[in-house]
Amino acid sequence: MAYIGEGAKTGIKECQYQFRQRRWNCSIVDNMSVFGRVMQIGSRETAFTYAVSAAGVVNAISRACREGELSTCGCSRTARPKDLPRDWLWGGCGDNVEYGYRFAKEFVDAREREKNFAKGSEEQGRVLMNLQNNEAGRRAVYKMADVACKCHGVSGSCSLKTCWLQLAEFRKVGDQLKEKYDSAAAMRITRKGKLELVNSRFNQPTPEDLVYVDPSPDYCLRNETTGSLGTQGRLCNKTSEGMDGCELMCCGRGYDQFKSVQVERCHCKFHWCCFVKCRKCTEIVDQYVCK
Repeated sequence: MAYIGEGAKTGIKECQYQFRQRRWNCSIVDNMSVFGRVMQIGSRETAFTYAVSAAGVVNAISRACREGELSTCGCSRTARPKDLPRDWLWGGCGDNVEYGYRFAKEFVDAREREKNFAKGSEEQGRVLMNLQNNEAGRRAVYKMADVACKCHGVSGSCSLKTCWLQLAEFRKVGDQLKEKYDSAAAMRITRKGKLELVNSRFNQPTPEDLVYVDPSPDYCLRNETTGSLGTQGRLCNKTSEGMDGCELMCCGRGYDQFKSVQVERCHCKFHWCCFVKCRKCTEIVDQYVCK
């Protein structure tokens, strides 16, 4: 359970990074769940949180296997890649992404699979949505794991290489899931209990894509029901035309300007041996917050 919790925390941190410049910045409004009441709506944001949480669990369990922290698994047993040069050794202790994927599928999906709603109901549609997004998160970690190698030889001559399977940096997983969020497919439940596209002109989502069943709130104003904290008091960028710009972030309400003192390390010098000594520089900067 410790590693499941660690994986969930990794997912939360990544969510907050990816949405740091959006109206909804992945913050929680109460303690109902990790992400608060926003999870009650089957929106794009909920789709992302399910995916990134499942990905975090795969990531944490896969790494814990490699480090020998779990009695039920060990190093990766992935077969040697066919395109690996013949004189390179295969079999370093790799991240066990196969076990992490299987474990996360059983553990994370269990909550959804034990629910029993009427076929074609909105509740069943939400269950199918959650399962789809869980799978997308797991696959992102699984597909992005790649071969890593280390050189051996006299004076680093690299006459021999040992290779193993290694997880991608979780930031890369988060970046990919954020792209999937931006292109998430709007779905609805059919009478037969299947999800179908709201707009049939779009391509059918693959198991690696995110899906949602409800439109997103605008997140402009605080709303306890939807879990929106609103954007009042949020910092914004006066010169940006993107979502972090004051016009969009503040939803047209305007913004206030204030000056703040920022202290940074500067004029750093390396002293032999072996430390870096810096001065502290102060700078007065203009900042803007939404009304």
